[in-house]
Amino acid sequence: MDSERRERGLRVLGEVYAADLGITGDKDPYQEITVDHLFADVWTRPGLSIAERRMLVIGVVAALGRADLAELQFSSALARNELTPEQVDEIVVHLTHYVGWPQGSAINDAAQRAIAGHRGDG
Repeated sequence: MDSERRERGLRVLGEVYAADLGITGDKDPYQEITVDHLFADVWTRPGLSIAERRMLVIGVVAALGRADLAELQFSSALARNELTPEQVDEIVVHLTHYVGWPQGSAINDAAQRAIAGHRGDG
């Protein structure tokens, strides 16, 4: 393991998610690859900001119907001031037309929980 790469991966993971996810990179091979490759190498590539990469992830997790992951992304984006609550609402409206109403409904519920948490209502 390259300690600089691990440190970079953990730093970027902390920047991307405004919460402690308990990921250290040394629990199992999955976490190692997540920290040392995905966050140290992929999220740090030039060309897209963290906010732009997050928008892509939100679209993918919405398409997969993963409201739990959408909520994590929305919460992190709100905490990092990458998105406003109004922008989160607009993302849900836009994505629902592509992912369908059943998945859109679940994504909206996740978005509203994230917004409420951001405002201190949740």
